[in-house]
Amino acid sequence: MTGADTQVLRTVGLVVRREFLAQVGAKAYRWSLLLMSLAVVVAAVVYSALADDGPERIDVAVVGAGTALAEHLPEIARTAGLDMHVQDDVDEERAQFGLQSGAFDVAVGPTGDRTYSVVVGRSLDPELAAVLSEAIRAEVVNEVLADYSVDSDAALAEIADIAITVVALDPPDPQESERMSMAWVALLLLFTTVLTFGVYVAIGVVEEKSTRVAELLLATIRPIHLMWGKVLGIGASALLQVAVIGAAGLVAGRVVGLITLTGTAVSVFAATLVWALLGYLLFSLMYAAAGSLVSRQEEVQGVTTPLMLLVIFSYLISIAAVGSPDGTIARVAGWVPPVSAFVMPVRTASGEVEIWEMAGSALVMLLACALVAWVAARVYTRSILHTGSRLSWRAALTR
Repeated sequence: MTGADTQVLRTVGLVVRREFLAQVGAKAYRWSLLLMSLAVVVAAVVYSALADDGPERIDVAVVGAGTALAEHLPEIARTAGLDMHVQDDVDEERAQFGLQSGAFDVAVGPTGDRTYSVVVGRSLDPELAAVLSEAIRAEVVNEVLADYSVDSDAALAEIADIAITVVALDPPDPQESERMSMAWVALLLLFTTVLTFGVYVAIGVVEEKSTRVAELLLATIRPIHLMWGKVLGIGASALLQVAVIGAAGLVAGRVVGLITLTGTAVSVFAATLVWALLGYLLFSLMYAAAGSLVSRQEEVQGVTTPLMLLVIFSYLISIAAVGSPDGTIARVAGWVPPVSAFVMPVRTASGEVEIWEMAGSALVMLLACALVAWVAARVYTRSILHTGSRLSWRAALTR
């Protein structure tokens, strides 16, 4: 590394330090950090308290004829406080189709001598499992007592030999709930980071222009160094906020039982930090260029509105990806910057992404950041000393 390179790094480092200390030293930043951390903790507690995984209405198919399960099940379910609808004498093919289509929540029926099968789509709710077990036991007791009306020892042995097999057609990922919780946390953190600190970059650029501080700074450093120092300095404060809020969310989730701090949670949190950095870098460079086009704080909103709409659009696409992380929209959006910065944390949290997809998407995002950095540097360099009326993007690029 040459002496000139060392001087450049030292210059940029001084600007980074200045911007970072200015951000973290502000009361607004500290209050924002505190309130958002508390909000994440409260949200985790409330979600844990209100979460109810049990079905509101249960549709049961009783496979086969000649059983008393259809009579026992509704009575036992009412005792347990469940709203159960039972359809009797359903053949196996229809029961399986109903489970796959969602018409039935569970199919139950005898498969042999004192053996029963319970088939579900994904998983069996513990409360429902208890109801089914009690109904099956009641039926077997009636059958055994009819066969062994005198020999009580043999009757008890038959009842003890009841075998219930539970089969899931599409077993769920045991960490699916944890993954989805992490996906929502990742989305909210990324959205607030990009939207809030990107605007801070634009406001900081305009403030330096309006107060003529930029003219004094540019007497000793180059415009591109000032731009990168501002972007990286504010970005460091954004990363600190994401890390603190994310850590608060992880601890709160662990305490209330939403997450277990396994390798899944740690990997998702690490991926969130990486994509938060890439997303912030891409948008903040655009915000810096946009801020250099105007000279007054009143004009910041007008020049940054298109970028805010782009952030909101990316966020909405990522919400769709939460519902279908392996769908076509999520797969395609994961390769399209800047939307990929919002979608890929969701796909990572869902477990529906391969390593090569993550690496490839990150590479495309880095290339997009490089292109945006070149354009932003060109616009910023040619506009930072401009005062008066607002410049257009075309004018900034061609002047």
